[in-house]
Amino acid sequence: MKSQDIRTKFLDFFKSKTHQIVSSAPMVTKNDPTLMFVNSGMAPFKEYFLGNGTPKSNRIADTQKCLRVSGKHNDLEEVGYDTYHHTMFEMLGNWSFGDYFKKEAIAWAWELLTEVYGIDPAILYVTVFEGSDEDGLKLDQEAYDLWKEIIPEDRILMGNKADNFWEMGSQGPCGPCSEIHVDIRSDEEKAKTSGANLVNMDHPHVVEIWNLVFMQYNRKADKSLEKLPAQHVDTGMGFERLCMVLQDVKSNYDTDVFTPIIREIETITNVEYGNDEKADVAIRVIADHVRAVSFSIADGQLPSNTGAGYVIRRILRRAVRYGFTFLNKKEPFIYRLVDVLDKKMGKAFPELKEQKQLIQNVIKEEEQSFLRTLDQGLVLLDRVIKNVNGKVVSGKKVFELKDTYGFPEDLTELILKENNLTYNHDEFNKLLGDRKEDGRKATAIQADDWVVVLEDDDEEFVGYDTLEVDVKLTKYRKIETQKEGVQYQLIFNLTPFYPEGGGQVGDKGYLQTQDNDIVYIIDTKKENNLIVHITKTLPKKLDVTFKAVVDAKQRSRTAANHTATHLLHQALREILGTHVEQKGSAVHSKYLRFDFSHFSKLSVEELRDVEDFVNARIEGKLPLIEKRNQPLAEATADGAMALFGEKYGDTVRSIRFGQSIELCGGTHVQNTADIWHFKIKSEGAVAAGIRRIEAITFDATREFYFENNRAYYEIKDVLNNPKDAVKAVTDLKDENSKLKKQIENLLKDKAKNLKGDLKNELEEINGVQFLAKQVDLDQNGIKNLAFELGGELKNLFLFFATAGENKVMLTCYISKELVAERGYDAGKVVRELGKLIHGGGGGQPFFATAGGKNPGGIPKAIERVKEYVK
Repeated sequence: MKSQDIRTKFLDFFKSKTHQIVSSAPMVTKNDPTLMFVNSGMAPFKEYFLGNGTPKSNRIADTQKCLRVSGKHNDLEEVGYDTYHHTMFEMLGNWSFGDYFKKEAIAWAWELLTEVYGIDPAILYVTVFEGSDEDGLKLDQEAYDLWKEIIPEDRILMGNKADNFWEMGSQGPCGPCSEIHVDIRSDEEKAKTSGANLVNMDHPHVVEIWNLVFMQYNRKADKSLEKLPAQHVDTGMGFERLCMVLQDVKSNYDTDVFTPIIREIETITNVEYGNDEKADVAIRVIADHVRAVSFSIADGQLPSNTGAGYVIRRILRRAVRYGFTFLNKKEPFIYRLVDVLDKKMGKAFPELKEQKQLIQNVIKEEEQSFLRTLDQGLVLLDRVIKNVNGKVVSGKKVFELKDTYGFPEDLTELILKENNLTYNHDEFNKLLGDRKEDGRKATAIQADDWVVVLEDDDEEFVGYDTLEVDVKLTKYRKIETQKEGVQYQLIFNLTPFYPEGGGQVGDKGYLQTQDNDIVYIIDTKKENNLIVHITKTLPKKLDVTFKAVVDAKQRSRTAANHTATHLLHQALREILGTHVEQKGSAVHSKYLRFDFSHFSKLSVEELRDVEDFVNARIEGKLPLIEKRNQPLAEATADGAMALFGEKYGDTVRSIRFGQSIELCGGTHVQNTADIWHFKIKSEGAVAAGIRRIEAITFDATREFYFENNRAYYEIKDVLNNPKDAVKAVTDLKDENSKLKKQIENLLKDKAKNLKGDLKNELEEINGVQFLAKQVDLDQNGIKNLAFELGGELKNLFLFFATAGENKVMLTCYISKELVAERGYDAGKVVRELGKLIHGGGGGQPFFATAGGKNPGGIPKAIERVKEYVK
């Protein structure tokens, strides 16, 4: 059975059980600060389990893209080494929100597996929750009795809390679960060992394929459990594992989900899969990781140095280094696999096809960048190997290679082994652990339980129509982080505060009571469909009416910038072409940032045309035409542009200014004239095929032109008020260039005269021609002098110091013969002696410089440098 058919049969089966079939949510999470990525099928439905929203239907089924590479669920280091873990995977799921429960979930699961898919019941085992003394919970007798009617009791196994009690996190909805495991070993293996003894023992051919979670409790902050008002079902079946079973193979990678990608890797690398274990691991890593990275980019997450972007970069770099090390691929090739992936999965996930060119461009550029990093790391590691004393490299050096230069420790270890060396693992692991712990502490949130003040089922947002309204506090909780300290999250029955989302920052403002008690709202965010207002203090009285007031000045600035992003999007598509698509935005009160797809740098003329286009629409005084709760199909038929990576409901809000019409939940001006003026401040590259424009509007443009005008008149004043200021600056620049050349020639002459004197001052120490001296030359002159002397003399060790008006420089030159034979390192010399001038630096072993601010340290540096040659 082909994988496409397996997916379709699942969805059709639950459609026949009156489930509504929904599309996969984007893998990159929105409005959930506890997750970077969707890591399970239930993540997009958290708000329903928490009671913060109403689902389209009480019965839903889907296939959800998931990513497990960070936090509690982290399978990254296992991927490739076993045959059933993945970074990105599909989770088939059926959901009941307060509708059916254990009886139906268990019966339907069995029916689908054994009757529809035709899996032999004799190879299936099930587990049920055995209970927990810690939580005061007994055996899940209901699930046990239901399974007993279906399957022999010797195939019903007890599962502990770790395996059979599913929790959303440290707090929130949770409950016992019942897992279905499959034993696909040979008859000979089954005869030797019962599958019952291998369940949950990480055996590659006795694996869990489906988890039926019965959510019936809520975990509180004090770890106690309380029953939920409604019971829910949350199931997740691993699509790739199911394909392995139904296609009668022993590895997920032998299914048609992966074999086309593996065949392409074989073709590109000339390495056959199945001949060498190390190469096989590399091929599996690459086949898995290209899916994770491609889907992430398609859903709007580009590789970067922080947050979710760093996770994606880390996955891709892991794939690159496995290809580099084990498949001997020293040039980009992973991007070439995207075409195969699109052909295989593009029908089920059309975002792959729509974003294919972008995905290929980004991956190729990332590959090129990391291959350069690997080359640099190899040079640095070679230097470490040459300078090591004994057979053990310090863990600090290995950590520095990883932390500073991005060179992976397992590749370091491999190269060290080839040179009969190892490294101090304990020291490395301690440094790595300290870094991770610092990161964990910095981001850890300690949250109390919600305290309910007023029962209210629906929090209403009224901020499109008013910035001030009377509200009631419905619930609050205290949170604490290392960075922010103690804060409070407040929920109201209605609110005018716009929560951060769609690139737009959250509103600020204040709450005020009749007693004039004022509490400042420092930020507004959205979490699991709740609008959360963040404060430093709690109101003195909680059960009174508050006047909630949004900071009007910040809102109006932000609205102007948000509307400008819509006009900018329209301008770019009009001037550059319809290939332009929004790839991200940040809308603040002081500026806007807009990322878009385009293949080249914008020319000055194009930037001017874009500015003119936007400002023409501002001058045209276009009114806002807003449609709320519009059916999605109707909005798109009107021409509304949907943004990639966003998940839209059945009804949407569309925003129109003239011919610009987009689906958008943000705040906007009532008329484009309110923007006043639009000015681009910068344009540059973000990634391959992605450009970024930063711009300003409203009073920020007034300040910009005022400052520019002031600076212009100050420059004219300095130039004695010439009629043509541009010509005056050009003339001054030309004159300065001529003077620079004259000075350079004078310094060269000075260096030539100095060279003869310095030769006479050389001192021989241990066979080294040594000189340490303070000289009066610029840095370029010193470098030329050092290399000229080095070309004439062997075994040379030079150390020069200079003291300028605001900077002190140390320069060290060592003949390459001394570097090779004696292990001298100019970089080490200047790094250590640079501390004496209150600075630092570095360079290559034969030439390095350091800068500082303390000329008083020069004599001591000149005195101490002799120690390096004695």
